[in-house]
Amino acid sequence: MSEAKSEDNTVIVIGRQFGSGGRKLGHILAERLGLRYYDKELMVEASVELGFSKDIFANADERRPSAFKSMLQAAYGLTTTSYSSPMSGEAIYRAQSEVIRKLAQRSGCVIVGRTADYVLRDNPRLISIFLHAEPESRARAIIARGDARSMDEAIDMAHAADRRRESYYNYFTGRRWGYCDNYHLSLDTSHLSAEQGADVVEAYVRSRLNSLRHATNEKTTINKDRQINLI
Repeated sequence: MSEAKSEDNTVIVIGRQFGSGGRKLGHILAERLGLRYYDKELMVEASVELGFSKDIFANADERRPSAFKSMLQAAYGLTTTSYSSPMSGEAIYRAQSEVIRKLAQRSGCVIVGRTADYVLRDNPRLISIFLHAEPESRARAIIARGDARSMDEAIDMAHAADRRRESYYNYFTGRRWGYCDNYHLSLDTSHLSAEQGADVVEAYVRSRLNSLRHATNEKTTINKDRQINLI
């Protein structure tokens, strides 16, 4: 394992298929690179610290708003209080996005899910990763953590969760969830341990950061040369 060293304001975001190991890999990567780590639970704490209601993460999952609810809200001015939630799906998403932007401004970090790759798409220090795996591999991981008792149940659970995530992501971003063009790196974790997957991602991240530093140094040198020529 590499010695932890802070990578300044680098932001690594991880999209993932259900059961592909996104949280575990994210934890390892954050520790190795000296970055803060945020998943849904930790974003609840962070949102309160930043002055937001904890409900924007605590009571919200990665699900797109119901079209029926949205029509009722638009037609009759109803809030989702009538449907057990104090905020509309769109309002929750806007608040979540603002928390994500503030976290990225505050320090380098690893963020799992929440369309963070889209929210932070203009951040020059963003590195976006998508993890996927074969259904059987994901099912075994789901069973191992106690979320299902059989392969069939676990595979059904993974497919259902993926459909929710895909619908949520596509609805709010206008992009295609899991489509390789939306990410800097797409990785199949089927035959990799969390540590091995983190090895691959870490190597990519460090290589990309070195390229960014080189490009920045070149630009600085060119600008200095231009200034000298203008004198």
